[in-house]
Amino acid sequence: MEDEWIKVGNVADIDEDDTHSVEIDGKQVCLYNLGGEIFATDGTCTHGDADLSLGMVLDSCLIECPLHEGTFDIRSGRAVDAPCTEPLHCYPVKVEQGVIFLRPVR
Repeated sequence: MEDEWIKVGNVADIDEDDTHSVEIDGKQVCLYNLGGEIFATDGTCTHGDADLSLGMVLDSCLIECPLHEGTFDIRSGRAVDAPCTEPLHCYPVKVEQGVIFLRPVR
C-alpha cells in the first residue's frame, strides 16, 4: 500500500543529532533528528551489517558506521566515505503534532 503511513515514535523521544532504531515489518530502520527535522534510512550498514543506530551523527548530516567508520549522508542515503560504497535506502517521513510516521516501501 503506497499511501500507508506507520506510526514509529515521537520527535521528543529522539535527541537532536541522535538516532533511534525501530523495526518495520521485520526490517530495522534508523530514525535521525537533524536539527529538529526527522529522517529515516535502513538501519543496517550496507558494508558491514552493523547497527547504524549505534553510530555517531557527524557534521549534522552524516551517520558513521560503528563497525568500520564509513559514513553515509542521512538525507540522501549516499555512501560518503570508504569502506561504504552502496547507498542506504531512505524512507519518506512525516511529522504530525510531534508524532513520527514512516511510509515503508514494499
